[in-house]
Formats: sequence, C-alpha cells, structure tokens
Amino acid sequence: MTHPASPPGMTRTGLPRLKPGELQDEIVRIMAGEPDRSFTARDINVALPGRSTGAIGQALPALVAQGRIVATSRNSYQVASASTIAPIPVPPPAPTRPPAKAGPIRRPGGGLYYPRDLAGKPDVQVLRELRTADIPVLLYGPPGTGKTSLIEAAFGAECHTLAGDGDTTVGDLLGDYVPDGGGYRFVDGPLVAAMETGGVFFLDDATLISPKTLAALYPAMDGRREITVKADGSRAVKAAPGFFVVAGHNPGVHGAILTEALASRFTMQIHVTTDYDLAVQLGVDRRLVRAARELWAKVGAHEIGWAPQLRELLGALKVQRALSLDVAVANLAGACPEEDRDVVREVLRKHLPNIADQPLTLGKQL
Repeated sequence: MTHPASPPGMTRTGLPRLKPGELQDEIVRIMAGEPDRSFTARDINVALPGRSTGAIGQALPALVAQGRIVATSRNSYQVASASTIAPIPVPPPAPTRPPAKAGPIRRPGGGLYYPRDLAGKPDVQVLRELRTADIPVLLYGPPGTGKTSLIEAAFGAECHTLAGDGDTTVGDLLGDYVPDGGGYRFVDGPLVAAMETGGVFFLDDATLISPKTLAALYPAMDGRREITVKADGSRAVKAAPGFFVVAGHNPGVHGAILTEALASRFTMQIHVTTDYDLAVQLGVDRRLVRAARELWAKVGAHEIGWAPQLRELLGALKVQRALSLDVAVANLAGACPEEDRDVVREVLRKHLPNIADQPLTLGKQL
C-alpha cells in the first residue's frame, strides 16, 4: 500500500515538523510540569502523540548528556533540578595538526578498517595510547558506525568481547560451569580472561545490561583491579599489566540507559558517527550517500530516529552488486522503522528520482 506524501513542513500525522532542538525542549517542558515524576519514552510518546518514538529515543540520552534530565532507572527519566540545567562553559579545543595518512588495518575476521582522525591522530593509535595510560574508553553512537571494527583494529587478538543485552548475567562476565564428560568444569568468562592475560575487555552494548550485573565489573576498573569469582570457589583474580576496558553504547536503542555509575568509570567518552566520505571511497553510490547525510541531519534535529549508517550503506552496496541499485534502495526503504518510512522515502526520491523506493514485497506466483 502506498501512503500519500506528507505536505511540505508537515509529518504524515499532520503535525508540523519540529526545528532543531524543539523536540528536546518539548520533552523537558513535559517533565518540568511534573518534576517529581519519572517518565519513560512511552510516557513521552503519549504526551506527544504523532511524534517519532525513534526521535524521542534519540533525544532522551542527549538530554541526559546535557544535564537537563537524569536517568532514574534503566528506562525512566526525570527533569533535572534547576541548578544542574545551567550550561557549563567549555574551553575551545586546542589547535591540532592534521593527522598523518594511515592505511587500512586488517581485522581478526579478515575485514579492513580505515582509521579516522581522533584528536589529531589515527583513532587506533589514540586508543592504544589510552590503554598505555590506563584510561577506560566508552564509545557511543548509532549501531553500524564502526565501534566494534575500531576496537578490533586497535587491539586485534588481544580483545575479549562480550555483547551485552538485557539477559546478560554475572556468569557471562566472569564465567560459569559447563558440562564436561560426566561432570562439570568452570570456564572463565571474557572479563576474567582479559584480566589474567593483560588483554582488552570490550563490553559491547554495555548500557543494555542491568546495573546489578554491571556491578561485577567495577572492582576491575578501580584501584583494586581485582575481582572475586564466587562461582569458582571465591577465586581472586588480579588484573595483569596491560588489562584495559572499553565499552560500547548505542544511545538510540530501546532500553539503553547510561547510568551515572557506569559513565563515571569511563574517563574518556568518544562519539562515533558514520564516515560518509569513506562510504563513497568504498564504492557506495554518491546519490545514496547524499540521501544518508540528509537523513542523518534530520536525526540530529530529532525529526526522525533513523538514518543509514556505514553498515547499511555497505550492505546496500553488496545488494547493488548482486542485484541492482533499485533493489538496494528499495531494501533500505523497507529496512527503516515504519514510523520514519515516509520521510526516508521522500529523501530517497529527492536524491534518486528515477529509482524505485517501495519496500521489497513478494509478488504473484511466476
């Protein structure tokens, strides 16, 4: 079924499109009306009918980072006190020299990673220097922007990874018993393995894990650098030299909450976005990249909650080479959240006017 195009300046629900920052202001206004109440993203969506839930999900962590609201639980927020809302002056960044050109790095899985500028140096070099200085790092940004690829390129086989979710347990972190012949044996988890070998522990999607489970990690990150594995006879594990912790955070993912307890453990927090110039360099159609850039700008303005990142664009390139550009674009139109689909299709039509943008659907029997 084809939906009629939205009038200029209007959403498909008939509401005027918000200007940059207006959705954030609306959310704070709603919370300020009931300063003692904690709101979920669903509560905000009910109070702002017709607005994109994806855009609301992107706005909430941004407001936490600005200090205008605070997280009261994994999925709830409350307006901050007036004393915490005032902006904090930030000194201008020191001038940096352009980084030296760095060639691609082969990741353990075989794929190539193309280093990017970070503080005037290749990002992989900066992460290695932070490891030497024992400065834990939190990488945050949308899924598909290359956070995992960066960690793999920087640390290779030394990296012990755990992909977090709402069901992650302490056993997933520290280890657990597994069947072994007629009995059981204890197998170390990735955190213990990284500590004992002086490796890198990468906790992906850390903000999807319950705070109670994450508490098992914190002793390894403070001055003690030691944990107790209670399941294995209360074994004490001391971190060997070189042990380093990196985490990934996807702010727009439902249920991802960056608690104060977690954020305070990561001295360095780095925003990771898509390198759209790299997408062109790797062969993605320039028109498609221009459409992705415009959609990303709309995400930044909180008009929508989704835009193609490098992973989706490289996926589109594979589909194009296997089938056609028409199919690749149609696949993108169907892969985006339904609530953002009208805007996504409108932007795709603007930049690729002669390309089909209907989501892929099986037709009649041949």
